[in-house]
Amino acid sequence: MAMVKASMAGTVWKIVVAEGEKVTAGQDVVILESMKMEIPIAAEEDGVVTKIIANEGDFINVDDDILEIE
Repeated sequence: MAMVKASMAGTVWKIVVAEGEKVTAGQDVVILESMKMEIPIAAEEDGVVTKIIANEGDFINVDDDILEIE
């Protein structure tokens, strides 16, 4: 199991995957918005999204969990 974590503080602008979806390493799974910039966050390993923790519109800090991949 791997957690996708925020690399910076910002707002969850868009979650681009769904629970149960297969993802590959390097695939964008969420887009954060910070200081009017869109920052894509990618999965670090292959797997299946088992749980989405953050919601679109949530403010998150560095190292906060966004979603879980198994």
